[in-house]
Amino acid sequence: MKEAIDSTAYNNEQGNRARKLFAAVVLAALDDAIADDKKFGNGPDQIARWARSKDGREVLTCAGIDPNERVVQGLMDFVGKGVRTSVALSREESERRHAAEEEAARAA
Repeated sequence: MKEAIDSTAYNNEQGNRARKLFAAVVLAALDDAIADDKKFGNGPDQIARWARSKDGREVLTCAGIDPNERVVQGLMDFVGKGVRTSVALSREESERRHAAEEEAARAA
């Protein structure tokens, strides 16, 4: 009985690792699209093309993201903002955005 529980926990852990790996691929694709946007101005189109492709849909699915049109639009909006994923996910950026939102709320 204990072995079945251990194997289930191990398989669950392996699945979580695989999801994280595919999520890293999605973040890398976003960074590449942001770089393309800065160089050529076509970043949102590039990420949309990738997300709608067979490989892109498969990577998004493996990362635990439903590859629907709303997700594609969100990816395009993220690339359009031009903030790299490492910066967007950092604590400092999160605190800065939160402070800016509070300031805007006080000014309104």
